[in-house]
Amino acid sequence: MVEKLIEIRWHGRGGQGAVTSAELIAQAAISENKYAQAFPSFGPERRGAPVLAFNRVDRESPIRIRAEVTQPDVVVVLDPGLLAIIKVTAGLKEKGFVIINTKKSAAQIRADFGITARIGTLDATKIAKEVLGVPIVNTTMIGALLKATELINMESLKEPLAHRFGKLAQRNFDAMKRAYQETVVEEQR
Repeated sequence: MVEKLIEIRWHGRGGQGAVTSAELIAQAAISENKYAQAFPSFGPERRGAPVLAFNRVDRESPIRIRAEVTQPDVVVVLDPGLLAIIKVTAGLKEKGFVIINTKKSAAQIRADFGITARIGTLDATKIAKEVLGVPIVNTTMIGALLKATELINMESLKEPLAHRFGKLAQRNFDAMKRAYQETVVEEQR
């Protein structure tokens, strides 16, 4: 993506790491001298409840807007079960992109849920279980986001990962790197 301001909406469930993902992206973007923000949208929180998190990243200008992202360039879906209960593409910009943690192909997702935007798919849960030993997909989905958008350099995430995860940072980086390699991104529609 080459737009100056990129807006991202993360859809997950409590405990999956959507909020952490947004924070890590913002920290890495700021380390690259970009302007960035990350923030969650919470309802009555409990583990497993739907959660939204948001990012804005701008290469050139400070970000003055502080409202939720209602017209995202990119939607990242950590839990594919949300596709059946939430219209994750609501407000998605015309050339928007949806990145989904799923075992299904983009064609299957399109047929099942009527998504017309470009789709990126990845079995992030499988990678998280294999590399991290737990089905928490936040860092794997960051890898998928980077594959689809090239928003930031993956190396810029090393320090935020180290700060957030300590001795588990390298495993999270490895999961992200593997996800980047395995994400299937549709060509421009």
